[in-house]
Amino acid sequence: MRPALVCFAVLLLSTSARAEFSGNVALELQSFGEAAQFDEQFDDNLTFSFKPKLDGEWNNGDDLWSLELFLRADNEDAGREHADVREALWLHVAGDNEWRLGVNTMFWGVTESQHLVDVINQIDQVEGIDGEDKLGQPMVHLKRYQDWGVIDLLVLPGFRERTFQQREGRLRTPLVVDTDQADYESSREDSHIDYALRFSQTYGDLDLGVSWFKGTSREPLLLPGLDDKGAPVLIPFYEQMAQLGVDAQLISEDWIWRLEFIHRAAESNDYSAYTAGFEYTFYGIMQTAVDLGMLLEYSADDRPEGEAGAFDNDVFLGTRFAFNDAQSSEILAGFVIDTENGSRTFRVEGNRRFGTSWKGTLELQTFSSIDDDDVLAAFAQDDFVLLEMAYYF
Repeated sequence: MRPALVCFAVLLLSTSARAEFSGNVALELQSFGEAAQFDEQFDDNLTFSFKPKLDGEWNNGDDLWSLELFLRADNEDAGREHADVREALWLHVAGDNEWRLGVNTMFWGVTESQHLVDVINQIDQVEGIDGEDKLGQPMVHLKRYQDWGVIDLLVLPGFRERTFQQREGRLRTPLVVDTDQADYESSREDSHIDYALRFSQTYGDLDLGVSWFKGTSREPLLLPGLDDKGAPVLIPFYEQMAQLGVDAQLISEDWIWRLEFIHRAAESNDYSAYTAGFEYTFYGIMQTAVDLGMLLEYSADDRPEGEAGAFDNDVFLGTRFAFNDAQSSEILAGFVIDTENGSRTFRVEGNRRFGTSWKGTLELQTFSSIDDDDVLAAFAQDDFVLLEMAYYF
């Protein structure tokens, strides 16, 4: 696929009336406060990332293209060193239709604590456990605008396997995930063609989306197995599934009400899950430019205990500070509390611009009173602080 992407980029550069180059380079330091839970894991690591992007257009703006790459190098964690094509996309506008062809990264959903309906792209899990980073997905995407709503039709001709931390990495499963032995329910394996459909519309203050996906699950089952040396490992198994999703967001004065719901059917299970809550914003607190948002969300998953994910019966309590300053300073902090076993996680994300080209980011993650049977038990000693300084060009 990559030689074709290079040819694609060269062709676009040669035919484009205008091209722009942008992106960022970043240095990131991650430090863990406790001794590692498993052998060979590191305590601190330093990484470098490079994210260049080319954008262009021709045909009076009716045709646009973009090429975005990502590269990370790590001084400790070889499993985190990787490169990816986040975008290699051609967009053609024809009346009420938008055609997208190539590799793209897209997002569906409205809630803060987790993203249930966001099913198109695979998670780049070595980049973080919050699911915000994604691998580029090959697609043919038609977006059609009508008075009664917007329809997205997607054909997804290639599958991307999830990335996992390796033996020396922190925030990993007790047994290493052997991605070389990945298995599939479909006989076509990673060549299976997936399909997705989404309807979205705004009704006054309500934004509503209804989606359908059928294809290879982006979330693998992790099954016990042995590696080529006879050591126990986990083997990712990607089954076929169908998912119905609903996302809704209602803005009413200072309130934002949010909901995500899915029903997923697969061979291993047939279940429903939802996240629902609100955000209330106090504007200009204490007669300053600072806005303070208070967030509350509840997540439920009706799979049996031991099969559900991290948000099976959990409450998220958070605060969002928007300083509305020239440096675009923001802070989001929140707890996730398991209402059944009392496990708690706390996370802070803050960022601020310095000058016109620099941006600093701070992340703090803690795991407290984690129950031995909780899905997060392997992270119990992985509290960390992350500092990143990025230069944008």
